[in-house]
Amino acid sequence: MRTLTAVGILLIAMPGASLAQSKGKGVRLWNLTTATISGFQLSPAGKNEWGANQTLNDKDKEVDHDERLRITGVGPGRYDAKVSYPDARQCFVRDIEIRADAVFSIADKDLKDCNK
Repeated sequence: MRTLTAVGILLIAMPGASLAQSKGKGVRLWNLTTATISGFQLSPAGKNEWGANQTLNDKDKEVDHDERLRITGVGPGRYDAKVSYPDARQCFVRDIEIRADAVFSIADKDLKDCNK
């Protein structure tokens, strides 16, 4: 009779554990704007159907310059983004290509239609 190691028992107790470890890092936003982002929502390109505020995935709920943010609930495709800042300014970034397990970035030059 074979005995199970602690790792084997853990994998049996958590059936998705080995799958989660084999997946990539997921989709991530790299904030290359010069300011801290307090809101980041995505919509399929041209649809104006905004999803959840992705900055809530961050421990301090904001994304500083040069920080990366894990994006959840979004599959590969083309999206528009609504970007909000602590000073109540809001801008849009159009037609972002998001790929599975990849990093995409936004910079000041990408911001359009800002309200301030």
